[in-house]
Amino acid sequence: MQRNTSSLLPIVFAIATTAFAPNSISFAATHAAKAATPKKPTVAAPAPAPVAGQTAVDSGPPTLPAKAWLLMDFDSGQVLASANPDEPLPPASLTKMMTSFLVEQALRSGKLKKDDLVSVSQNAWCRGSSTESCMYLPLNSQATVIDILRGIIVQSGNDASKAIAEHMAGSEEGFAKLMNAEAQRLGMTHTHFVNATGLPDPDHKSSAGDLAILARAIIRDSSDYYPIYAEREFTYNKIKQGNRNALLYTDPTVDGLKTGHTQEAGYCLVTSSKRNGMRLITVILNTDSAQARANETRQLLGWGFGNFEKATPIQPDAVVTTAKVSFGKADTVAAGVGSTWALTVPRGQKVSTSVQIKPDLEAPVAKGAVIGKVVAESNGKPVGEAPLVAQADVERSGFFLRMWQHILKWFGK
Repeated sequence: MQRNTSSLLPIVFAIATTAFAPNSISFAATHAAKAATPKKPTVAAPAPAPVAGQTAVDSGPPTLPAKAWLLMDFDSGQVLASANPDEPLPPASLTKMMTSFLVEQALRSGKLKKDDLVSVSQNAWCRGSSTESCMYLPLNSQATVIDILRGIIVQSGNDASKAIAEHMAGSEEGFAKLMNAEAQRLGMTHTHFVNATGLPDPDHKSSAGDLAILARAIIRDSSDYYPIYAEREFTYNKIKQGNRNALLYTDPTVDGLKTGHTQEAGYCLVTSSKRNGMRLITVILNTDSAQARANETRQLLGWGFGNFEKATPIQPDAVVTTAKVSFGKADTVAAGVGSTWALTVPRGQKVSTSVQIKPDLEAPVAKGAVIGKVVAESNGKPVGEAPLVAQADVERSGFFLRMWQHILKWFGK
């Protein structure tokens, strides 16, 4: 086992926050009849008790009045701080991140085309009320897939979500099966979807940790469509609606992802912010107002960027160790990490690395083959690992040389 230590230089920066001015939403007069359902008064949810989180930083994370919350490093997927990250809770319209993700993946694979037409059934049609958000697709009309995707992400349209679910799977129930299969593939172990919208159902749950995993997958795998999550407004059928993510208007480093709200779920928000080359993902579940979810996210992002920094423990071209190789034309092979390895660690803390080589390494060994791993630690805790790869080919020795090597190995030489 070999170890080396590198120091991290602290980076000082200020995080500016401003008050959020709600974005106005205009509706065409022609839709007044559809929205004739009496508006129910909004019942304010009781403020959750402040919840303290867990983190590797000695000073500890902020205490936030949300039922669950989480801060994740995008590059590594490492959870930097969290409170109740695995508790299954109603996700409300955060559900639509999975709906949009499945649409994006179908567009990437060619199963869907941007200009494919999606029909709006009676079941999908949204009449408009205070209890749900709508894209306001006309009944029995058709809309393109790309407009539907914007309607899901920007306008949080229940009608858009149901329509694409029926288009892709024949029914919303069938689409929920696709959602759950994808959740399982991504490792979302505390999630079960019943519908494509997030409308309340006792069996419809997700956790802060799972929603962060989903957000990371969207940013990583849907790069062609991820900019839609930063769009502040979308106009369809002469109806302009604004994105409900307050931070898109007040913090230029925030570029997504989704809001959610039902009386049962409270006010929820998943965001992503990139500053100085570091991207963080936050999840806030079940807080008591739209202003609170924005303020708590600002606080969590400010704390995260202030307490963590990027570190590169080993350069990609550096020789980390020399590994012994049995039965090869060479007895050893140089090994390194092969590609850029970046970690997010507590600011100012040292990072140490240890090398683990596969036991009984034998030739032939191809250049680039994984022959072990490098583990990084900070303050005595593991913070990441990277594959250790051979930096050269090692050919297998000839018959007589191998016989001699066997004899030497037998005698322990």
